[in-house]
Amino acid sequence: MHESEGEYVVDSPATIYDVAARAGVSIATVSRAINALDSVRPETRDRVLAAMEELEFVPNSVARGLSSGKHWILGLVFMRAGVDSGVLGVEEASLLYTDIVIRGAETRAAHHGFALLLSSSDDSHPSNMSSLLNLTGTVDGLILLDRVLKDEDVAYLSKKIPIVLLSGNGNVPNVVTVRVDNEQAMRDLAEHLVTVHGVSRIGFVTGSNESPDSVARTSAFLDAVTAMGGVADPSDILQSDWTSAGGEAAMRERLKSDRPLPDVFACANDQTAVGVIYALGERGIRVPGDVIVTGFDDISLTRYFNPSLTTIRQSGSILGEVAVDALVSLLDDPDGAKATIVLPTELIVRASCGCAEEGELKREALGARRSAGVLS
Repeated sequence: MHESEGEYVVDSPATIYDVAARAGVSIATVSRAINALDSVRPETRDRVLAAMEELEFVPNSVARGLSSGKHWILGLVFMRAGVDSGVLGVEEASLLYTDIVIRGAETRAAHHGFALLLSSSDDSHPSNMSSLLNLTGTVDGLILLDRVLKDEDVAYLSKKIPIVLLSGNGNVPNVVTVRVDNEQAMRDLAEHLVTVHGVSRIGFVTGSNESPDSVARTSAFLDAVTAMGGVADPSDILQSDWTSAGGEAAMRERLKSDRPLPDVFACANDQTAVGVIYALGERGIRVPGDVIVTGFDDISLTRYFNPSLTTIRQSGSILGEVAVDALVSLLDDPDGAKATIVLPTELIVRASCGCAEEGELKREALGARRSAGVLS
């Protein structure tokens, strides 16, 4: 709208034809640039986007969908805390690792020209098939995080819409599974604990017993340590639910027993480890002085805990990005997509296993030797 001789005149909104003329390209090229297709050269796309900004052109998403046969929306479904877990449980479940995955997925979806629609389910509704079926008319494909649906339900839903699973065994037909290498991660952790710290009696605090990631991490850790001569008492395999509150409750229950604690409690994720360390601290049990505690994920806050947490690093944001890439590939070529994509992990050693403390003592000793003139 602009003022002309005392009157306001409403300008017509810019069209795709105006953008094409301003950028010096065809309307087909403008359309491909808007849809973020790789067939458009970067310099051409930049010219089109600049013209769109100058003309304040807003693409018509309805027309865009009709022309391409797509909604240009991807759905991501994640687990939230159960309705009985209270405000704290809901806040914790919506924070940290899941949030990192969502952020990575959202950024990558935008790169491909898609919006990301979030939906959540909880343990009080073990089958969410009806709500997910409703989504199939709204989104082009679905990314399902851990425990959202059982494998048989995923197989049924995949006949109606492309699906990518984040975690899983990779055995669901017509579905792409993106996961980290849980087995190698736990072998690396076990080898470090046995060879560097000499642990022989081990414990493990699981995530949800319905989670493929929890099952894989538990069995891989126990197998690796026992293969190196370690032992695990069944009473030291504690059941949790991925949350700090769950880890705290599981450890408090274990501490009711007079049985000696193992050398280490490895935890299925970092949030569980935080709760375990808190419960041990309540009883005056030192970490790592009395028992080692480790985690999995390397959420950003773990390096600032006291003690800082030895853990397995996996990138939640990269998981989200790769899941979106896999889903877009599945949309473009259903027959060419990989069945399983396995991402690497990295062992991060910090104070909760004693490594950081040992390193600090070595640095202090080195400084003293330099002060005494032993070293130049």
